[in-house]
Amino acid sequence: MAAPGKLVACPSCGFAKNPPGSVRCGSCGAKIEALGKGARSREEELERRYQQEGVSVQWLFIAIAVQGVLTAALVFGLPRIVTLLDFEGGNGMIMCVPVWFLGGLLVGMISPGRTFIEPMVASFVIAIPTTFLLIQSQTVRTMPTFLYVVMSAIGVMFTLIGAYIGERIQLGPPPKTAE
Repeated sequence: MAAPGKLVACPSCGFAKNPPGSVRCGSCGAKIEALGKGARSREEELERRYQQEGVSVQWLFIAIAVQGVLTAALVFGLPRIVTLLDFEGGNGMIMCVPVWFLGGLLVGMISPGRTFIEPMVASFVIAIPTTFLLIQSQTVRTMPTFLYVVMSAIGVMFTLIGAYIGERIQLGPPPKTAE
């Protein structure tokens, strides 16, 4: 149990019920720096608002799970249920880009703090076996292997965009400056 003392307020979101000695905010996940360090100006805080400060291994594994489930369900599972859909080869890679964007958006919206890198790394990890399986599944609609790699890179890039948009949705509009 935490030692009795004065509760710490988060400099990022203002949550005032963090126990003393907390490293991260219980509400938004932002780092709570030691009180002895120099305080940042309002402008510095606004500039740092959308910057990620570290990588969370927990959210990396959550992002891998989200991206893996979405990819397996929509790219590989959905064509087995709805036989009119055919995501073999190149069509499967084209479908992966919006699926990974959606996965980045979801992780960005649900994760505390700022997590841009975790969904992007998760998409990269999921893209490797997905690309391999889609190359192996191509029968009629063939595409060069190089284009599969390019489409995977585009999908990973769109994941980063989705994660950023998800974080912006989660954080809300930027605070107005007092002029």
